[in-house]
Amino acid sequence: MVFIRDPCGIVCLIFTYGAVIYADYVVMRWIILTTMPMSIWAPFHVVFFNTVVFLLVMSHLKAVFSDPGTVPLPADRLDVSELHTTNSNKPISGNGHGSEWTVCMRCETYRPPRAHHCRICKRCIRRMDHHCPWINNCVGERNQKYFLQFLVYVGILSVYSLALVVGSWVSPCTKCSENIIEKQFVHCILLMFEALVFGVFVTAIMNDQLYAILHDETAVEAIQQKGAYRLNRRKYQLLTEVFGHGHPLLWLLPCDSVSHFARYQEIPLLSHEV
Repeated sequence: MVFIRDPCGIVCLIFTYGAVIYADYVVMRWIILTTMPMSIWAPFHVVFFNTVVFLLVMSHLKAVFSDPGTVPLPADRLDVSELHTTNSNKPISGNGHGSEWTVCMRCETYRPPRAHHCRICKRCIRRMDHHCPWINNCVGERNQKYFLQFLVYVGILSVYSLALVVGSWVSPCTKCSENIIEKQFVHCILLMFEALVFGVFVTAIMNDQLYAILHDETAVEAIQQKGAYRLNRRKYQLLTEVFGHGHPLLWLLPCDSVSHFARYQEIPLLSHEV
């Protein structure tokens, strides 16, 4: 389990859970209990909405505390005194098509293909896409699945919240006092604003993540214009590398997959004699 002590990331974590708790409070107290206390749909909305919240929290915690693919440090650091004047990204082996190992000056060790150094985590991360303050962690080889799940559940919760808000306005509470109606209206406006902002935000990020996966190019590689990693593999194969080889219906469950993590043990550490 890892946790990065980054002030920006910690603030984003607090803000994220504050927003989720507030959304759940508004839906339960000011929509379901106020507008549909005796409706047969009330239990359904309570169970379904809180199930999505539970899956959102679980996937987010997995993304936060999972190792994103940190490259292990050797027992003895490399002597890189002679390399400080050269490019640390210069290949030390391979054919220039995404198979080269490089030397990281900061970690003072060899790093496998497609690994990049994160200045916040202060470690090299395998297949690093970017460092995300909303999970206070890097999005890398081992937790990109959970990060995408988190985005999906935030999107579902945003759409669901908007639908419930609209429903409460279409079928308002006829027995509620003026004071209750005013409070409900204020909370619903705030929830609608929150749902719209988060919904648009995660949709944009999700689109970037899926594009990166299906084109086999992380955000770091796109910036560095390392298109050599693209091997024109099947889209389904690229998705299974992130979500595992289970049934696609299981891809949204925030649980470990043996087939998903098996390939991470296949990358050996390079000896100092390379």
